[in-house]
This record gives sequence, structure tokens and C-alpha cells, in this order.
Amino acid sequence: MNYQNKLWELIKSLETRPKILLHSCCGPCSTAVIDLLKDYFDVTIYYYNPNIEPNEEYIKRKNEQIRFINELNNEFVHFMDCDYENEVFREKTKGFEKEPENGARCSICYKIRMEKTAKEGKKLNFDYFGTTLTVSPYKNSQKINEIGAYLEKKYEIKFLYSDFKKKDGYKKSIELSNKYKLYRQNYCGCEFGRDKDV
Repeated sequence: MNYQNKLWELIKSLETRPKILLHSCCGPCSTAVIDLLKDYFDVTIYYYNPNIEPNEEYIKRKNEQIRFINELNNEFVHFMDCDYENEVFREKTKGFEKEPENGARCSICYKIRMEKTAKEGKKLNFDYFGTTLTVSPYKNSQKINEIGAYLEKKYEIKFLYSDFKKKDGYKKSIELSNKYKLYRQNYCGCEFGRDKDV
């Protein structure tokens, strides 16, 4: 399925500006996604990334996310922080430390972050939940959207299907990162992927 076409079909059908709780993995990946969605949604960025290690790296990335949103200064883009919870990631990925990138450990990591977003979105009466993860060419968009579909049913909150890397989305995220001089990390987040591309 072309998930980006599915997103555009939804956007064209909108008659109001829905509220979305959008999980963001980092400032650079969020740039092109926010730039697209801010014209159609009331976007709250949810920074939940217990996978990022060490803590100093987590703080650095979070601060860059906040700085980007502040400098963008758009009335339809907001930020919501939450606890780090690195122990949650560690516990749920125990035994999967040696998995290759894009293997079972990464799927668990996607689900941890997306499930927290879906639960919070439902609790706070958002219309949709989603994630910026699909902007990266190194992430499995099919798997991410399958997890979203599962969580949509489980928590009864609409999931924003997407493949944000399409139509030069990833390229635009790099351009916007350069424009805002954002710190671009050289690994996804967890220590097991330290030497891998993001």
C-alpha cells in the first residue's frame, strides 16, 4: 500500500483541523513532517524516546526538538514532554540486543513509542495519533503502519497512516535541518545501533 497516498486522501477529505498527537523521534526527522501537517492539523509533538542513550544524548536531542518548534513559532504546533523511561526500553528489548538494525528489536522499539502515544492521545481526546518515524529511509514504513493499525483498533483512536519519506520528504528534512542548524545525530538512539546509520 502507498501510505503517503492514503495520507493525502485523508488530507483532501478534511473539513476541520483535527488535533493530532504526533510522536517525534528527533528534531531533524520532525521538520518536514511538521512542515507538511501544520497546514491541516493542530499538531502536538510528543517526545517519547526511552531508547535514546546515553541520557545526555536524549537531553541534547530533546532540546533541539524544542528549539525547532520555538523557532518555527507556528500557532498550530505545540510540544508535549514526558518521562525518559529508559528502563521500559531496556526491559522490553531484553534478549534482542544482538538483533540487526530493522530487526525484531527495532519493531519492539517502534511499538513502545507508538503505543505510549496512542494511549496518551486517547486519554487527552486527540483525534489522531501518528509518528515521524516513516520519514527515515532507514525505518520500515510497512511495519510502522501495521503497528499503527493495530494500536488504532486497540485504543480506538485514529492513526495517521504515512510514509513521509516519499515525495522528497527525507530530502526536505535534511534541508530544513540545515536551515535551522539542527544537531543531526549519527545513530538512531539505542546503544545497540551506535555504529549504524539513522
